[in-house]
Amino acid sequence: MRPDTTSGEDAGGFDTWTALQKATDTPRANLLADIVGHPEGAPSVRELDYMNPDMEEDTVRRHLRILREVGVVEEAVVPPGERVRGYPYKFYRLTDAARRLFDRNDLFPAAAWRRQYDRVEKTGEIAR
Repeated sequence: MRPDTTSGEDAGGFDTWTALQKATDTPRANLLADIVGHPEGAPSVRELDYMNPDMEEDTVRRHLRILREVGVVEEAVVPPGERVRGYPYKFYRLTDAARRLFDRNDLFPAAAWRRQYDRVEKTGEIAR
């Protein structure tokens, strides 16, 4: 059974079928679960790397790039004047189009993944 992708492509050019294909690849699905489960819904690469110890940081970045290219995630960047030394300034969150798609198909429910995220013991640096 094919998921409910409605039209396949929305008015903004978001291709729902391609987005689902890329988002449900296991490593990317794990990253998306961590993004959805993050208390702010926008973890840094460092946090995603910590939450996925079997992936190298470069691999995390590559998967995030793929998810950005298909419109599933977007970068949230702290402006230069507001950055704090020693803290990340780039974070990754779901796009509105991806959230609507996932909600229509019962994928990545925030409450479930938040509980899972909370269960993972974090270092002081990651918790901050």
